[in-house]
Amino acid sequence: MVNEHAQVCYRARMAANTAGTRLEDRWRDILSVHARTMCEIDRALHPHGLGASDFEVLDLLVSAAAENSGEACRVQNIACRVHLSQSALSRLIGRLEKDGLVERSICEEDRRGVWVALTEKGRDLHARVLPLQRAALSRTLDG
Repeated sequence: MVNEHAQVCYRARMAANTAGTRLEDRWRDILSVHARTMCEIDRALHPHGLGASDFEVLDLLVSAAAENSGEACRVQNIACRVHLSQSALSRLIGRLEKDGLVERSICEEDRRGVWVALTEKGRDLHARVLPLQRAALSRTLDG
Protein backbone atom coordinates (compact mmCIF):
# COMPACT_ATOMS: atom_id res chain seq x y z
CA MET A 1 0.00 0.00 0.00
CA VAL A 2 2.79 2.44 0.92
CA ASN A 3 4.76 1.48 -2.19
CA GLU A 4 1.65 1.95 -4.35
CA HIS A 5 1.03 5.40 -2.79
CA ALA A 6 4.66 6.38 -3.42
CA GLN A 7 4.36 5.37 -7.08
CA VAL A 8 1.16 7.41 -7.50
CA CYS A 9 2.85 10.45 -5.90
CA TYR A 10 5.92 9.97 -8.10
CA ARG A 11 3.80 9.82 -11.27
CA ALA A 12 1.89 12.93 -10.20
CA ARG A 13 5.16 14.82 -9.58
CA MET A 14 6.54 13.72 -12.95
CA ALA A 15 3.33 14.78 -14.73
CA ALA A 16 3.48 18.18 -13.00
CA ASN A 17 7.14 18.57 -13.95
CA THR A 18 6.37 17.61 -17.56
CA ALA A 19 3.46 20.09 -17.70
CA GLY A 20 5.69 22.78 -16.20
CA THR A 21 8.41 22.02 -18.72
CA ARG A 22 5.95 22.25 -21.58
CA LEU A 23 4.73 25.59 -20.24
CA GLU A 24 8.32 26.85 -19.92
CA ASP A 25 9.12 25.60 -23.43
CA ARG A 26 6.09 27.47 -24.83
CA TRP A 27 7.16 30.61 -22.97
CA ARG A 28 10.69 30.36 -24.36
CA ASP A 29 9.29 29.83 -27.85
CA ILE A 30 7.22 33.02 -27.48
CA LEU A 31 10.29 34.97 -26.34
CA SER A 32 12.32 33.57 -29.23
CA VAL A 33 9.70 34.56 -31.82
CA HIS A 34 9.44 38.02 -30.25
CA ALA A 35 13.22 38.54 -30.33
CA ARG A 36 13.53 37.33 -33.94
CA THR A 37 10.62 39.52 -35.02
CA MET A 38 11.97 42.64 -33.30
CA CYS A 39 15.41 42.08 -34.87
CA GLU A 40 13.86 41.61 -38.33
CA ILE A 41 11.82 44.81 -37.96
CA ASP A 42 14.90 46.68 -36.69
CA ARG A 43 16.90 45.54 -39.74
CA ALA A 44 14.13 46.57 -42.16
CA LEU A 45 13.58 50.00 -40.60
CA HIS A 46 17.16 50.95 -39.70
CA PRO A 47 17.89 52.52 -43.12
CA HIS A 48 14.98 54.89 -42.41
CA GLY A 49 16.28 55.92 -38.99
CA LEU A 50 13.73 53.90 -37.02
CA GLY A 51 13.77 50.90 -34.76
CA ALA A 52 10.95 48.51 -33.96
CA SER A 53 9.91 50.44 -30.82
CA ASP A 54 9.99 53.77 -32.69
CA PHE A 55 7.72 52.33 -35.34
CA GLU A 56 5.39 50.85 -32.72
CA VAL A 57 4.82 54.28 -31.18
CA LEU A 58 4.22 55.89 -34.59
CA ASP A 59 1.84 53.06 -35.49
CA LEU A 60 -0.09 53.46 -32.23
CA LEU A 61 -0.42 57.20 -32.90
CA VAL A 62 -1.75 56.52 -36.41
CA SER A 63 -4.24 54.00 -35.00
CA ALA A 64 -5.32 56.32 -32.19
CA ALA A 65 -5.86 59.18 -34.62
CA ALA A 66 -8.01 56.95 -36.84
CA GLU A 67 -10.05 55.56 -33.95
CA ASN A 68 -10.60 58.83 -32.10
CA SER A 69 -10.72 61.21 -35.05
CA GLY A 70 -8.12 63.13 -33.07
CA GLU A 71 -4.56 63.95 -33.76
CA ALA A 72 -3.08 63.40 -30.29
CA CYS A 73 -2.78 60.61 -27.78
CA ARG A 74 -1.87 60.77 -24.10
CA VAL A 75 1.52 59.32 -23.25
CA GLN A 76 -0.04 57.18 -20.51
CA ASN A 77 -2.26 55.53 -23.16
CA ILE A 78 0.80 54.75 -25.27
CA ALA A 79 2.59 53.38 -22.20
CA CYS A 80 -0.21 50.84 -21.71
CA ARG A 81 0.37 49.44 -25.21
CA VAL A 82 4.15 49.33 -25.63
CA HIS A 83 6.59 47.16 -23.75
CA LEU A 84 8.87 49.91 -22.51
CA SER A 85 9.46 51.45 -19.12
CA GLN A 86 8.04 54.94 -18.57
CA SER A 87 11.53 56.47 -18.77
CA ALA A 88 12.44 54.53 -21.94
CA LEU A 89 9.17 55.65 -23.56
CA SER A 90 9.85 59.27 -22.58
CA ARG A 91 13.33 59.09 -24.14
CA LEU A 92 11.93 57.46 -27.29
CA ILE A 93 9.26 60.16 -27.64
CA GLY A 94 11.96 62.79 -27.07
CA ARG A 95 14.02 61.33 -29.95
CA LEU A 96 10.96 61.20 -32.21
CA GLU A 97 10.21 64.84 -31.33
CA LYS A 98 13.83 65.87 -31.98
CA ASP A 99 13.58 64.19 -35.40
CA GLY A 100 10.40 66.15 -36.14
CA LEU A 101 8.15 63.07 -36.24
CA VAL A 102 5.94 63.93 -33.24
CA GLU A 103 4.98 66.95 -31.18
CA ARG A 104 4.36 66.99 -27.45
CA SER A 105 2.01 69.27 -25.56
CA ILE A 106 0.77 69.59 -22.00
CA CYS A 107 -2.77 68.46 -21.26
CA GLU A 108 -4.79 71.56 -20.29
CA GLU A 109 -7.20 69.58 -18.07
CA ASP A 110 -4.45 67.74 -16.20
CA ARG A 111 -1.15 69.62 -16.18
CA ARG A 112 0.69 66.35 -15.39
CA GLY A 113 -0.57 64.75 -18.61
CA VAL A 114 1.30 64.97 -21.89
CA TRP A 115 -0.21 64.66 -25.36
CA VAL A 116 1.75 63.35 -28.32
CA ALA A 117 0.74 63.91 -31.93
CA LEU A 118 2.26 62.88 -35.23
CA THR A 119 3.61 65.60 -37.44
CA GLU A 120 3.14 65.46 -41.19
CA LYS A 121 6.72 64.24 -41.44
CA GLY A 122 5.88 61.47 -38.97
CA ARG A 123 2.75 60.43 -40.90
CA ASP A 124 4.71 60.38 -44.16
CA LEU A 125 7.52 58.29 -42.70
CA HIS A 126 5.04 55.87 -41.14
CA ALA A 127 3.25 55.43 -44.46
CA ARG A 128 6.58 54.83 -46.23
CA VAL A 129 7.87 52.19 -43.80
CA LEU A 130 4.56 50.48 -42.98
CA PRO A 131 4.95 47.97 -45.85
CA LEU A 132 8.48 47.17 -44.64
CA GLN A 133 7.30 46.49 -41.11
CA ARG A 134 4.37 44.36 -42.31
CA ALA A 135 6.71 42.37 -44.60
CA ALA A 136 9.06 41.76 -41.65
CA LEU A 137 6.10 40.53 -39.60
CA SER A 138 5.06 38.26 -42.42
CA ARG A 139 8.57 36.81 -42.82
CA THR A 140 8.91 35.96 -39.13
CA LEU A 141 5.34 35.08 -38.16
CA ASP A 142 4.02 33.37 -41.28
CA GLY A 143 7.13 31.26 -41.86
